[in-house]
Amino acid sequence: MLQFENYTLRLLQASDLNDYYQMVMNNRDRLKKFFAGTISRTNSLEETREFMLEMEEGVQNKSYFPYVLIDNETKALIGFYDLKNIEWSVPKTEIGFFIDANYAGKGIGTKALKEFSSHCFSDHGFEKLFLRTHQSNHGARKIAENCGFEIEGTLRKDYRTSSGELVDVLYYGLIPDTNVESIS
Repeated sequence: MLQFENYTLRLLQASDLNDYYQMVMNNRDRLKKFFAGTISRTNSLEETREFMLEMEEGVQNKSYFPYVLIDNETKALIGFYDLKNIEWSVPKTEIGFFIDANYAGKGIGTKALKEFSSHCFSDHGFEKLFLRTHQSNHGARKIAENCGFEIEGTLRKDYRTSSGELVDVLYYGLIPDTNVESIS
């Protein structure tokens, strides 16, 4: 569990079901293009429960780690950060993230990604973090760059959106010696 300012970043728990489902539903339009897996697996509360059980299996076998960002004052889930496409032989992982629309643009996502990146290096032992985003996702790009991630290239036709379109993505990387200092 990571604590910074008035926020907590911790692993998703079964007890988060209703709040997680509601957060995804509240942000569905914003997420539908580039969180195709999440959107396709959260059409109902029951589907979301099944999806969360699969996420829990990923944690148990160390192949996937879902985290939620919590506003400590309101106790609301306000963001989601996950580690996926893990290659322990390198070791590296892809980070995915989104912030609730009501909290976007306030610097919270940047602070959380800085803390999360430090956690990934120190607690998980990763030697490289990467993320992929579309060129039009200016918010994610700004957060990544403010956290020390560098563009390593463009991966052509590397992601299929929820509408089925194959799109290019920018590949950002971060290694420990470029990791920004913890905020806390």
